[in-house]
Amino acid sequence: MRAIGLSEVSAATLRKAHAVHPIAAVQTEYSLWTRNPEIAVLAACRELGAAFVAFSPLARAFLTGRLTDVSGLDAKDIRRPMPRFSAEHYPRNLALLPAFEALAREAGCTPAQLALAWLLAQGEDIVPIPGTTSLEHLHEDLAAADLKLPADAIARAGELINQRTVSGPRYPAQATQEVDTEEFAAG
Repeated sequence: MRAIGLSEVSAATLRKAHAVHPIAAVQTEYSLWTRNPEIAVLAACRELGAAFVAFSPLARAFLTGRLTDVSGLDAKDIRRPMPRFSAEHYPRNLALLPAFEALAREAGCTPAQLALAWLLAQGEDIVPIPGTTSLEHLHEDLAAADLKLPADAIARAGELINQRTVSGPRYPAQATQEVDTEEFAAG
């Protein structure tokens, strides 16, 4: 028998699937600005012995600090319809970056490295898969695994960018209805 992996599922769905066939891994969006897996999926993965693969660990380039103007995104760019990148929400999200970038400088790393180090600090069972089109950025991302950041820097990063500070939902309303993950209560 071979184990299978799942993508973007709730803890309940993961447990149901695992009861039928062992699940080897769950791939879900997880980063400082998308913390939904902390509600229940991470615990379910740990309970079942499934690896957790975090996609978009750099928040679709937001946490790199390099995407300051979304107006230049290609018309087919996946971020275009996402509320967090909209004219309403992106300026509010950009306001989070100066303090995050200052924390990265204080820690002696780049914002992308700080974001990845934060994610790696959430558990040895978490495997981030940052996407990149640049060899330079790949090397930068890989170096995050060797960082030894103080616990207070990791905690401060989590306090700066989280579900309470980020403006806008992850996906448009239609897409949200199609994603089977737990959501934080409004408020």
